[in-house]
Amino acid sequence: MPVPPPQRFRHSPAWFLGRVARRIRLFAKPRVDVATAEPDWILERDVPVTMRDGTVLRVNVFRPRGDEPVPVIMSAHPYGKDAVPGRSRSGRALNPQYRIMPQPDRVGISAWTGWEAPDPAFWVPRGYAVVNADARGGGTSEGQAHLFEAQEADDYEDLIAWAGTQPWSTGKVGLDGVSYLALSQYAVAARAPEQLAAICPWEGFSDLYRDFAWPGGIRENGFAVLWSTLTARAARVAPPPLRRELARHTTRDQWYRDRTPDIDRIGVPVLVCGSFSDHNLHTRGSFEVFRRAGQARPERPRRWLYTHRGGKWATYYSTAAASIRARFFDHTLRDLDNGWDALPPVRLAVYESGPTPVAVTAESEWPPADLRMRRLFLDGMDGCLGDGPSRVTVQTGFAMNGPGLEWTWRIPEDLDVIGPMSLRLHVSARAADDLTLFVGVRKIAEGAVVPFEGSYGFDRAWMSYGWQRAGFRDLDPELTTDLHPVHTFERRVPIRPGEVIPVDIELREHATRFRAGEELRLVVRGRWVHSRNPVTGSFPAGYVRRRGGTAIIHTGPEHPSSLLLGHRHPTGSPGEPWLEKAP
Repeated sequence: MPVPPPQRFRHSPAWFLGRVARRIRLFAKPRVDVATAEPDWILERDVPVTMRDGTVLRVNVFRPRGDEPVPVIMSAHPYGKDAVPGRSRSGRALNPQYRIMPQPDRVGISAWTGWEAPDPAFWVPRGYAVVNADARGGGTSEGQAHLFEAQEADDYEDLIAWAGTQPWSTGKVGLDGVSYLALSQYAVAARAPEQLAAICPWEGFSDLYRDFAWPGGIRENGFAVLWSTLTARAARVAPPPLRRELARHTTRDQWYRDRTPDIDRIGVPVLVCGSFSDHNLHTRGSFEVFRRAGQARPERPRRWLYTHRGGKWATYYSTAAASIRARFFDHTLRDLDNGWDALPPVRLAVYESGPTPVAVTAESEWPPADLRMRRLFLDGMDGCLGDGPSRVTVQTGFAMNGPGLEWTWRIPEDLDVIGPMSLRLHVSARAADDLTLFVGVRKIAEGAVVPFEGSYGFDRAWMSYGWQRAGFRDLDPELTTDLHPVHTFERRVPIRPGEVIPVDIELREHATRFRAGEELRLVVRGRWVHSRNPVTGSFPAGYVRRRGGTAIIHTGPEHPSSLLLGHRHPTGSPGEPWLEKAP
């Protein structure tokens, strides 16, 4: 069958020049406001804390004046606790990532805020101590950094014990922070140390192989390269280089399992941030933490989920999100009866386009319990997604380096499509023994692609994405559900000539509102669906792909390729149900 022309964003020379001007403007002057007025607090720099093996780590402590003990908000990371705007000559130096990955809204922080760390100017006036720690090998701490290894959990456990036993501490410690400052919380929370009372991992992947290095069994060689390079410059990372090890271990072997935290054993209350905009990095792992946290414990701790599709840092430091975290920690660290314990577990934000929600609802579970499951079948004859398998068997092909194929579902009525999605393709290969399949789902309105906020400041993202190397076929029976196929990635099985195999692909979580007559468009290609250029592409995201071979997608009664999704009638309003009830 012929390949249909792909649907693209509407571009013009003026639009492209506008994108260039916007990129230059935001690089020169990021949307970040730095407050330099110093609050009335006690600041202790480079306080030494001795680990169980004798290595000395150093922390900065911000706390209220007076003798009354206070609870502790802590973060630990390899980025350097003193790399804050207030330590520069101008007092306003910013992390370069603010320039590389622009935010859709302004970011407001104080001059004492570490990279992706809690802002002490927010927490100390509210009666908390803030401890920002240089992890082993970072900043002024001794030793070498062992990224993602058990050594980090040992050190974090010792830091928590120290913070919980200081004269100025009530003995209750909460962990908070973004990205690495989030994912470093999981392993120590699984140990449930005595002084640890709660954690708030704000967008942090939880599986080094599945979420970061090899999503779908396809190597990520864009952001992973940038991050490992910047981290190696900021910290003394123990050899061998992480980037080399990630490339060398091509399956989810023991090396990766040793670096994957046991989130099933998290033993304290959890407030998880699940981002619909960070599909390339943190989305999958964050929702996995909410799904599994503490389930192996005899008494499972409470957990809550805060969703959004805004900018990572703009949302984290916003007044709304900070107030949510303050209410969580007030309840778990200060034992305040503020109604938090009665809140529904899920704060769900639904998006029609861009980074601003069209509705916010409170849900009892994720995905919402009232979703109607719908299986849409791919028709290779007319490129449509329909409620039943087509009566005609069709084989439709595309080259690995070509534009791919598309299927369209015209929305019959106003709907909210919510949750992860699962795609099953029946595939054969020509001139290849394996295939790399990149999947995207786009919302089409008035003939154009609707843009959403995406990873790394990319503001032209689609509603959801998926990755899968066809040779990885085995599913994990304990983790897999109908909507959420999870592969083991322990072995790769080549595709034999003429063999048709089923390929299950998980598509990342989202919550998208459609109007009647709009379209949901499924795209399948052999390469990443966006360019890598920093003006119109999803820089720095990048993935290794096969350059040869042709994928044949089989549809029809014998091979019913299909997309499974959940939807319901639109509900909710733009208000914030949690904040409206906050004291």
